[in-house]
Amino acid sequence: MSKFVISILENHYNISPTKVTKMAGYDNLNFRVSVGEKNYVLKIYTLGESIEFLKATDDVLEKLSDQFPKSIATTSGDKIIQIQYNGKKHLAQLLTFLEGTFLGDLQTDEKLLNSFGTFLGKMNATLLTHRSPHIEARNQNWDNQHALMNEDLTKYISDHSQRRLAEYFFQQFKEVVLPHQYKLRKSIIQADANEWNTLSQNGTVSGLIDFGDIAYSWLINELAVALPYALFGKENLVEAACQIIKTYHEQLSLEEKELKILYYLIAIRAVVSVCNSSHQATLKPDNEYITISQKPAWDFLEKWITVNPIFAENEFRKVCGFPNKTFTNVNTLLENRNQVMSESLSVSYKKPIHFEKAALQYMYSTDGNTYLDAYNNIKHVGHCHPKVVKAIQQQAAKMNTNTRYLYENLTDYATHLLKYFPEKLNKIFFVNSGSAATDTALRMARTHTQMKGMLVMEEGYHGNTSAGIEVSHYKFGHQGGEGENKNTFTVPFPTMHLQSQELNQTQWKTNLLLAISNAQKNGLAGFIAEPILGCAGQVPLPDGYLNMTYELVREAGGVCIADEVQIGFGRTGKFWGWEHHDVVPDMVILGKPMGNGHPIGAIVTTSEIAESFDNGMEFFSSFGGNPVSCAIGKSVLEVIEEENLIENAIEVGNYFKSILLQMQKEFPIIYDVRGDGLFLGIEFRQPNETDSITPTIKEELKKRYILTSTDGPGERTLKVKPPMIFSKKNVDEFVFKLREILAKI
Repeated sequence: MSKFVISILENHYNISPTKVTKMAGYDNLNFRVSVGEKNYVLKIYTLGESIEFLKATDDVLEKLSDQFPKSIATTSGDKIIQIQYNGKKHLAQLLTFLEGTFLGDLQTDEKLLNSFGTFLGKMNATLLTHRSPHIEARNQNWDNQHALMNEDLTKYISDHSQRRLAEYFFQQFKEVVLPHQYKLRKSIIQADANEWNTLSQNGTVSGLIDFGDIAYSWLINELAVALPYALFGKENLVEAACQIIKTYHEQLSLEEKELKILYYLIAIRAVVSVCNSSHQATLKPDNEYITISQKPAWDFLEKWITVNPIFAENEFRKVCGFPNKTFTNVNTLLENRNQVMSESLSVSYKKPIHFEKAALQYMYSTDGNTYLDAYNNIKHVGHCHPKVVKAIQQQAAKMNTNTRYLYENLTDYATHLLKYFPEKLNKIFFVNSGSAATDTALRMARTHTQMKGMLVMEEGYHGNTSAGIEVSHYKFGHQGGEGENKNTFTVPFPTMHLQSQELNQTQWKTNLLLAISNAQKNGLAGFIAEPILGCAGQVPLPDGYLNMTYELVREAGGVCIADEVQIGFGRTGKFWGWEHHDVVPDMVILGKPMGNGHPIGAIVTTSEIAESFDNGMEFFSSFGGNPVSCAIGKSVLEVIEEENLIENAIEVGNYFKSILLQMQKEFPIIYDVRGDGLFLGIEFRQPNETDSITPTIKEELKKRYILTSTDGPGERTLKVKPPMIFSKKNVDEFVFKLREILAKI
């Protein structure tokens, strides 16, 4: 190769090099040519660039200062030459060599970042009115405005959490950025001011090389492309970004609409980079240059999503002299809410949080803070999961109707869902909430048995309808409740004081037989329970309890109903909570996680019960099983499968629980740690008979930007039931902050 390069230099430039060194490159070939102490760069273009495009690029370089590469003419005066390489014709060019240290080899400080902004601003100001049809006609995947050309490359990202992150930012690019595309200023930009193209001398940016990605693009993309690379390894990403944005703005004024989308444009550049490096790594696994920026780019993206985009935009606006985006004050919003809604609809926390956006396991408040969501199990596969969002959008744009008509995704979804049930549970009734599912399940049980009595668990909760409240001791047995009605029979919880001191099986059986005996006076229809009682404080039923209960209830003529609204769909490490107990219920109630926040519920039961319910009275739910709900439900199942979220619940849940159990030894205030997978309860000792410390711990976690809740008798239990995508890194953040709180207590 060196002989080949030397022949080009001697034949076309009358240069006899003293040394030729191959340089790193993404696709084209680059050689450093030394002639004594003078250096040049020989570029051989292997991607089929046209001579007109290269000449147009050269015209751009000629408009700029000597801080940019300049073409060296051949002995015949040509700046672009044609050569033969590997039997094919290629173009080549000799350029000046710029001295300096790459930003990628430096620890950048404020002075260097400020100079970077100034440098880019001056360059863009110089090129703002320059036009070139050959550059303007170019469409290429590295141009941020054409980022979606790379979307299909996410399939080459092997790590599920990383692929999800990339897909999320593609979805946000479509949602947030594209609506503004025709209002944005366009200009010729260098479009690749990354850390290995930007040079520094004496603590300031001194040069920029490689105009191979030059584009006629949105002007703001110059900053959007440069910023992620400049931010690699930075602790305070927004502060560092503002150091560049401020000085850029001083050279070339930015517009508000450009700052509005900059957060997402920065993200999409990093996403385009990791998508291409992931793809190229499969084609050229030995090319280290391809993957050199991959790890820092992923580190950046994983940190960038923890940055509240509202905060980022306001900081960007501030350094450019624009006022902050404003939102309704929390107190005013609460007053407005209470004027139109009942105060029985409670809010979390003494000082409520006003949320505007959410992303995966994070929620963004209007005051600019980012909260780690360790509580919202309804968002089963994460807030705004890109696959679920896409399913909603596509089906809503296509058709939505009801089950009086035929459509394929009803049966497709039902068939897919039934794969997770034993053969005898083969009929589905779709409704639009877990509460509606409870209501319908009670009707079905009573129709099938022709009896009314229901056995319910102490502290159990099964929905907000009248029928649901009647079987929810958590509601009817506490303040505002009316106590048991004539058809409800409460079974004492099989542990002492709900604090994991198990009663023996003789006492279980005695309590059950007594409740069944009382119910049989009016006729026993069935028994309803969650395998882990959520509202009781995340308390699992002990081993053997459901086996005994199901057997006794069936002997008495009742049906057994498993409520999987809170714990189903893999949260506990098995797809259904009842699978931990080696039982099969007669009916299963589904809700919350089923639609990742979309209102959908279902009852799954046997053919026998379904047939008895078909008694001439039509069953119809206006929204149950509609095409949009089915599309969403199916997408949730696919995400669980594709991202191995049940395995994640086991691995992360076991890790989480093991750390909490160690903390229990360190902090005696922790009375109990219980639950399975990502459905955990942390019960704290009370300082006295009436007060609980747990609400205070919840508030302290909120001050540290972690969302949880409290429940169970005396509100002693901290409920931890995060989205299933929760990671060990999220666990580490949670326990670090909990430890900090407990150390002070």
